[in-house]
Amino acid sequence: MRAPAIIFLVYWSLSAGAPSAPAADSCVTCHSALEEAEGAKGPAALIKNDVHIAHGLSCADCHGGDRTSDNPDVSMSKAKGFKGKPARTAIPKFCASCHSKPDVMRKFAPAERVDQYELYQTSIHGKRLAAGDTNVATCIDCHSVHDIRPVKDGMSPVHPLHVAETCARCHSDKRKMAPYKIPTNQFEEYRTSVHWEAMTKRGDLSAPSCASCHGNHGAKPPQVESVAAVCGTCHVTFEELYEKSVHKAVFSGVGGGGGCIVCHSNHAIHQPSTAMLVGPNAVCSGCHDAGTAPAQTAAQMAAWIDGLDGALKQSETVLARAEEYGMEVSEAQVRLIDGRENLVKSRLALHAIDPGEMRKPIDAGMAIAKETLAAGQAALREKDFRRWGLALSVILIGIAILAIRFLIRRVETNGKQQGPL
Repeated sequence: MRAPAIIFLVYWSLSAGAPSAPAADSCVTCHSALEEAEGAKGPAALIKNDVHIAHGLSCADCHGGDRTSDNPDVSMSKAKGFKGKPARTAIPKFCASCHSKPDVMRKFAPAERVDQYELYQTSIHGKRLAAGDTNVATCIDCHSVHDIRPVKDGMSPVHPLHVAETCARCHSDKRKMAPYKIPTNQFEEYRTSVHWEAMTKRGDLSAPSCASCHGNHGAKPPQVESVAAVCGTCHVTFEELYEKSVHKAVFSGVGGGGGCIVCHSNHAIHQPSTAMLVGPNAVCSGCHDAGTAPAQTAAQMAAWIDGLDGALKQSETVLARAEEYGMEVSEAQVRLIDGRENLVKSRLALHAIDPGEMRKPIDAGMAIAKETLAAGQAALREKDFRRWGLALSVILIGIAILAIRFLIRRVETNGKQQGPL
């Protein structure tokens, strides 16, 4: 027996065969009955949260057919435009039948882009699908099928907080990735990165995820020559300095390795520190032998940064002590902010690999560190002076009180000796 007939029979058996007016949407009515009979959660239950339903569309708008008819032979007939379930290879074009048409999208989401399908065709997924590979991601693998939610919906698989997990459903699967010889540890590494921390712990939804670097519909790995540009979309100043450095020419050459990722990695990007410049885990040592001029330059830069950081921390400690004692040090504390800004600038300047340029913010920051340290120490000395002054005042007041009491007693004693007049 054909599937439409089965659905039709289940629907009428649950409704006791009683005659009724044509359903407003026979697709939902019939599938709800079928899902209830099978005890499964299918399209009829899922579409309650679907963005298309929220915009007033129905099953027939995607699958075709006549939703006003209770007769499966009519509602699911090809004469009524019924398409049924599309083949996996046809899904992108299937979705694009609306999403690539400005006139259609303008009715429901005027600001929505209409070039997703065009971009998808340029992606590694789209190219492999066109070549007959049905295992690659299509629209439904990322957006779901019948419960497609808006991107801003926290339950959406393409919400910023879930993008990495959605990509990982395939890219962390060793069985799926084996034919492509692609590593499967990207998500594991990404979860150790500063980007993941910013997004999940600090709630920064603008923090980079997979789509930020690889693209979403036009997804493809950044090539060696474009890595710095990809990072530079967020880290603009870093990119500008890197463009001036000697590393730009080296890492842009054949087999160079891709600029930023040489030092910072790609997915496991950790908080940078001077340990990257000098020490057992220094990334510089991967290219520059110990004792060479570049290695010495790296060590000198690390010493400058650590020196300024230490000087500023010393000032902060002294000013904090002075503030605890009630001393007025707010001006010095504000000035210390400028010192911290120079520390940031020195770390930025590091990317140009120009000791002369880096020395400018270092010197400016050290001057502020000395100035604020002196202000804090002066405040502590003033505190000590005030304490000694207070102690001396108390002693003098005590002596004065004792002297007055002594004089009063002498007067009283002399009065008794002289007797009454």
